[in-house]
Amino acid sequence: MYYNFEHKTQIRVRYGETDQMGYCYYGNYAQYFEVGRVEALREVGSSYKDIEESGIMLPVSEYSVKYLKPALYDDLLTISTKITEIKGVKIVFDYTLYNEQQDIISSGQTTLVFVKKDTMRACPPPNDLLEKLSHYAKK
Repeated sequence: MYYNFEHKTQIRVRYGETDQMGYCYYGNYAQYFEVGRVEALREVGSSYKDIEESGIMLPVSEYSVKYLKPALYDDLLTISTKITEIKGVKIVFDYTLYNEQQDIISSGQTTLVFVKKDTMRACPPPNDLLEKLSHYAKK
């Protein structure tokens, strides 16, 4: 099923996340995407904590990123996170990272797999998450 859900959140590039030139270290983008993903799920009404307490974990199975411009120390970044698809045991998130000038500085995608905590086996997504996302299903 394809979805049309988007959530935006902001994060500031901290000094410890940069190199001597003031450029944000490229590895931090995965963490920024995670912030977007966690906040997007919270906005839908299914926090990571709730999902994990129900016995399901969401490990990342695929991650891709495209760097277009550097994020700089003290930049206020906007993370646009879209939940685009749930297919079988997988959920797909698309990300666009903007700087304060609204320039797209990065884009990326992650695919996560629903996994039962006790067996570590893939499982269907929780019904309550599917129900909450049903309002955003593409027709």
